[in-house]
Amino acid sequence: MRSLDRHRDAGAYALGVLDEADRFRFEDHLGQCPGCVARVGEFGSATAALALYARATPPAVETVAEAGPVLLDGLVSGMERVRRAGRRRWLCAMAAAVVLAVVGPGVAVLGGSGDGAVRLDARDARTGVSASVTASGHEWGTALGIEVRDARGPRVCELVAVGKDGSRQTVTSWAVRAHDAAATTTQSAVALRPQDIAGFEVRTVDGTRLVAIPMR
Repeated sequence: MRSLDRHRDAGAYALGVLDEADRFRFEDHLGQCPGCVARVGEFGSATAALALYARATPPAVETVAEAGPVLLDGLVSGMERVRRAGRRRWLCAMAAAVVLAVVGPGVAVLGGSGDGAVRLDARDARTGVSASVTASGHEWGTALGIEVRDARGPRVCELVAVGKDGSRQTVTSWAVRAHDAAATTTQSAVALRPQDIAGFEVRTVDGTRLVAIPMR
């Protein structure tokens, strides 16, 4: 695979559609390319929205097992245009449009009023990473506001929700730039109700835990 092809695979890697061999080659490239680290992180909102839909869909609703190449190419190209334009509001709209395109008619949009929001704060003295998570309960799960400070980049990190039953769900991911002490802020959601969540963990994509945030 040529270097240029590897750059173009950032979107496919973030969406989890690369085969095992290409995924291995791209991860090797990712460790040497800060640009691709940033691109992978920018797909976090879309992947979280798609994962939330998959978890919240009743078993009786048949979904398409694999999106066709035209849809995937369109998603990746569109997301790249959004990234260059810097318009984050269109990123969320595109994620919703992809869900509707894959699933087709008859899909209900889940909503409902949220319960009182809870703010959770934690800092790990060993890693120096601090995080704040604001959790608000809904009928479909929990809406999350996320703020993380991590000055030890570059690396790609993710927020994982830990269920009281021991289950783990990746909520979203983002890229940390080198020596950047500024806070990374984003919004996402998880298909677990607040009463079913034991806490959250910020991890690197290779599984190293950076900070644990227990649920009160």
